[in-house]
Amino acid sequence: MSPRISSGKSQGIIQAYKSGITLQGNTTSLGRWDYSGSFFFSISAITTIGYGNLSPSTVVGRIFCIVFALFGIPLNLVLLNEIGQLMLLGVQHCACRLEEVFHWQNKTSFLMKTCALVTGLLLFLLLPPLLFSDKEGWSYEEGFYYSFITLSTIGFGDYVIGMNPDRTYPGWYKNVISLWILFGMAWLALVIKFCINLLESSSDFCQCNKKNKEMAEDLMDGNKNSMTGLHSVETCSDKDTKTKGPVESHSYTAPTEAL
Repeated sequence: MSPRISSGKSQGIIQAYKSGITLQGNTTSLGRWDYSGSFFFSISAITTIGYGNLSPSTVVGRIFCIVFALFGIPLNLVLLNEIGQLMLLGVQHCACRLEEVFHWQNKTSFLMKTCALVTGLLLFLLLPPLLFSDKEGWSYEEGFYYSFITLSTIGFGDYVIGMNPDRTYPGWYKNVISLWILFGMAWLALVIKFCINLLESSSDFCQCNKKNKEMAEDLMDGNKNSMTGLHSVETCSDKDTKTKGPVESHSYTAPTEAL
C-alpha cells in the first residue's frame, strides 16, 4: 500500500470520526449521532457549553442548529431559573419545618443553606467524578475538572464523555449526564448568585461604615466651629463692655463739672 493511499485512508477515518461515525471492526455505526448522542448534543447546544467535538456538517443541519439555539437558549434559561427557584423553595420549606419542630430561630436558615451547599457539592461536583472514572477511565482529578468546566459552561472540549471508541457505554449514560448538567447548572447558578449577594452586602456594609465615619467627622467639625463661634461672640461682648465703660463714666461726670 502506497503512503499516499494510506494517508488518504487515515484522513477519511479522521473525518468520519469527526462526523460522528464510530469504526467497529469492519463495520461502522453512528455512535455519536444516535438518540442519546443527539440528545446530549442538544443539551450542550442550548446550555451554551459547546464542547466543539461534534457539530452539524450539512447546510440544512447548520440552519436547523441556528434556529434551534435561538429558541432553545432562552427557554433553557427559563427552565434553569425555575429549577433554581424550586431548589430554593425546597430549602426554605425545610428550614420552616425545622424551625417549627425544634424552635430554632437564628440557626435554621444558616443550617439549611449549609446542608444545601454540601448536598450540591456531593451530587454535582464530588460524586460524579467517581462515575466518570468508572465509565471513562479518567482519574478523579480529571473527572472533577470535567464536572466544573461543564457546569460552569466553559466547555473547553478537552474532556468529553462517551468519546472513547474502545469503551462500551450503557444507553442511560448520556441521558443521565444530560439531566445532571441541567440540575447542576441551576445549583451552580444559585451558588454564584449567593456569592454575588454576599459581596454586594459586604460592599454596602463598607460604604455604610465610610458614610458613618464621614458624618461623624462632619459632626465633630461642626461642634468645633460652633464652639469657636461662641468663644468669638464672648470675646466681642467683653470688648464692647470694656469700650463702653469709659464712655459712660465720661458722660456722667460732665454735668458735675458744669455745675
